[in-house]
Amino acid sequence: MSILLTGGLGYIGSHTAVALCKSGHQVVIYDDLSNSKVEVVKSIEKLTGIKIIFVKGSILDFDTFQTVLRDNNVDTVIHFAGLKAVADSVIYPIDYYEVNVGGAINVIKAMKEEQIKKFIFSSSATVYGTPIFLPINENHRKKAINPYGQTKLQIESILEDLARSDSSWRIACLRYFNPVGSHSSCLIGENPIDIPNNLMPRIVRVASGLEKELLVFGDDYPTADGTCERDYVHVEDLADGHLAALNNLGKQEQPLECFNLGTGQSCSVLELISAFENVTDLKVPKAISNRRSGDAATCYADVKKSREILNWEAKKSINEMCLSSWEYQNFIINKRLL
Repeated sequence: MSILLTGGLGYIGSHTAVALCKSGHQVVIYDDLSNSKVEVVKSIEKLTGIKIIFVKGSILDFDTFQTVLRDNNVDTVIHFAGLKAVADSVIYPIDYYEVNVGGAINVIKAMKEEQIKKFIFSSSATVYGTPIFLPINENHRKKAINPYGQTKLQIESILEDLARSDSSWRIACLRYFNPVGSHSSCLIGENPIDIPNNLMPRIVRVASGLEKELLVFGDDYPTADGTCERDYVHVEDLADGHLAALNNLGKQEQPLECFNLGTGQSCSVLELISAFENVTDLKVPKAISNRRSGDAATCYADVKKSREILNWEAKKSINEMCLSSWEYQNFIINKRLL
């Protein structure tokens, strides 16, 4: 049997593909290359020594996706594919609903037709919205405050209804907090095609001279230094979280379980910039801008459930996240200069 990863050439998908291959799983990657590069296939193969089955295709293309499931004897689907920028979702909400919710429905329908009932969903801490208590556990009220979070919440609701209708499904919703960092090899990392919206890739672009200064969106939040606080988790730890969730599916008693994947620690925007400057000995010019629509002040995880049930917890530090991000950026720049 094989595991299919939608969006498997993306940032989190590619790191998870490596973790799965190194654990002996056959990986099939289905990706439309809208925000990823086909060269990542070779990087994954170089890291693992395993031939990757890659099919270019959209999750909006039901027939192609179903054919790929059938032709590759797929046993489990890990669903990463989708649009993911909070700020863009506020501007283009219909696109986000069409791709994220519509695409997820296609994936689930195709799985049903092929009698594939093991599913790991790439969800998000944005489903919680503005926290009413901290740290946030999996029972926290769900009230997304931006269209991106709403799409993740709607997909979770669809999966809840599916699980109630057919208890033979085994589904894990993994609620990511803030993935950062890159693979220790520097062969894969966060390298979006579009101008990045996430904080860390914007930091490294400024540090490498690709941008003049870093815009900090708001310094008047009710936090220690006025900037947003987030739970940053290294992408390699996150990949291991998917492997842990996969291993748990076979013994999962309930048809659906949700898990937070984070460190359980908060770090502000200014603290992350300072950590990056300290480990790289570089300065990151910055300027304070207005708040972005849809940003909560503070968000960090209670990870007790993941630790106890999945036997998983994040291991890498903020400094390791910053350093690996910078090393990957240097690798990309040097590769372009060759």
